[in-house]
Amino acid sequence: MEWYSIENIAFEVIGYPISYIELIGTLFGFISVFLAARANILTWPAGIINEIAFFILFFQVQLYSDMYLQVYFFVVTVYGWYYWKREKNQQKVDVCTKRWRINYLLILIAGTIISGALMSNVHILIPDAIPASYPYADAFTTAASILATILLSRKRIETWVLWIAVDIVALIIYSLKEINLVAIEYVVFLIICIFGLFGWRKKL
Repeated sequence: MEWYSIENIAFEVIGYPISYIELIGTLFGFISVFLAARANILTWPAGIINEIAFFILFFQVQLYSDMYLQVYFFVVTVYGWYYWKREKNQQKVDVCTKRWRINYLLILIAGTIISGALMSNVHILIPDAIPASYPYADAFTTAASILATILLSRKRIETWVLWIAVDIVALIIYSLKEINLVAIEYVVFLIICIFGLFGWRKKL
């Protein structure tokens, strides 16, 4: 059995089997979000490990929007790492203009609709794939996460508002899919994101 299979169990917690791939993705996801809330540049290398693990995990549980999202995250993570390393950007936290907030909202709505329609038919596009679970809710977390990652890479405080929305929806999806460790992680993410929002407000 491959080490990355969700059937390859590391240990059980209260009867819930935790696979190695879920454990790795969850652990480094937590580390990455914790460091982001503290505006620590090490959030980016931790994020890369999280993205690789979750790409593998989400394919195995048919959350294809989330799976493809990890590819995007990887690209933006590399950019964010580069941007934050520039000395003049290390302590800079800013806000979006009203115009850009409206633009991001429209992009979020359009992205959710388009991605949801595409993922609803992913089993037709990918041979042997199982139909997507909760395609439009999953598409919302995808679109919102894309925007939130862009805002995070540019140190815009609105990133935390989007991450809070993503965490709430993702928590529901993962609970329904019984990926319980990841669901618990998103409860922690939600708490960290709230603190991140207030912490970054102080940096303004």
